Amino acid sequence: MDALTMQHMSAMPAPTWRWLRMNDTAIEIPQGLERVGGTEIEAEDALLDTTATFEGAVTELQERLDAAHGGRGAKSGTADGRASIRAAKLAAEDIADLDTPALSRYQRRAALEEDAGDVARAFETGIGADARAYLGFIAGGAITLATEAGAESQATVRITGEQGGASAASVDVVAGAGSTFDLMISLDGVAEDIRPAQSAASEVLGLIGSELRVFAGANARVNVTVYITASDAFTVLDDSGYVLDEGARVTVRHVVLGGAHTATGLAADLRGDTARMDIDTRYLASAAETRDFNYVIRQRGRKTVSNMDANGVLTGRAKKVLRGTIDLVHGCKGSEGTERETVLLASKGVDNKTVPVILCDEDDVAGNHGATIGHVRPEQLFYLGCRGLSEEAAEALFITAKLEDAALSAPDDAMRRNVMRLGSALAADFEYFEDEDLEEDVA
Repeated sequence: MDALTMQHMSAMPAPTWRWLRMNDTAIEIPQGLERVGGTEIEAEDALLDTTATFEGAVTELQERLDAAHGGRGAKSGTADGRASIRAAKLAAEDIADLDTPALSRYQRRAALEEDAGDVARAFETGIGADARAYLGFIAGGAITLATEAGAESQATVRITGEQGGASAASVDVVAGAGSTFDLMISLDGVAEDIRPAQSAASEVLGLIGSELRVFAGANARVNVTVYITASDAFTVLDDSGYVLDEGARVTVRHVVLGGAHTATGLAADLRGDTARMDIDTRYLASAAETRDFNYVIRQRGRKTVSNMDANGVLTGRAKKVLRGTIDLVHGCKGSEGTERETVLLASKGVDNKTVPVILCDEDDVAGNHGATIGHVRPEQLFYLGCRGLSEEAAEALFITAKLEDAALSAPDDAMRRNVMRLGSALAADFEYFEDEDLEEDVA
């Protein structure tokens, strides 16, 4: 089956050396897939019965920012005289001006974007505009969930894939000032033929996706949990973009356990002062599965905070790329960004790539990044062998541990059952863990 290929998806804001082959990715989508429903929304009527829009919330934020700063760009009345801004506005390099620096394409784009101060124009999602447009087309239109100021509410979105079909949801979230909103998203699909972890991945027969835009109002609290538990016959795309107003707090939890090829992308604009973004990613890749992650956090407000934490297990011949970029933009004084990843390479055939990046154009900030990547030590395998566990059994032990953790922390019973079903296909002993036992442990 011929595939539609989207090039340069999940691109890093500032590319590194091309020979590393980590700057972006290509996403192949089988042709001939039929648009199918497969989307369920569980939400209170008050969340759905709203006139609020994501675009309207961004416009209101823009008006307040313009009023606070006396306009934006040329309208502000106080032109930014920094050399980088001057250089970005030149149509061609002026060799007579030795104080005008040469800029890369990224630097020029960033300088123009900063000078414009346009929130809507700067909005982005982690995978990219092409993926966002494709998922919006498959979804057939966006659904808006909006909370009133100070309210507390929650919603669940379930996207279920079918063989030969493409299922997707497009969701906009507008969290009112001081409100609390919990959103759970399940991306799941079952193929007729589910192979054990050590076998070759089956042909991709379907697509599952979600496209999410979130506006977190002043002092709002937004918690998003995404579970990907599809079988190895599906490509899964999880694309999202966030805008945070002053004092907003957003926590995102990604649990990626299934899918032949998964692409998870998130971009966040911490526009308001003291905004905070926390990302917790847990993933598992087995057999010949691939995992691709792209996180971009732009810290523009003063005293903003961001944290990226990732923890994963790779087995079989799995491949994974994680790009994590924290951009400390000029003006974000007092801000701090941290990114960490821990990867367990449970098999010699895996391919792991981790790209932690800190971009900085401000002096009064703190940026931290680090990664811990390692194989299971020979002495550990020897110890397990002395206890009667083969190398294959030890590998299955790590898979089981990751699945058990996901099952115990699942936000509802349906997602927990999805994890249990996937676990029973990947690990022979996993089926002995019953739902009742898990519920007792959670309680």
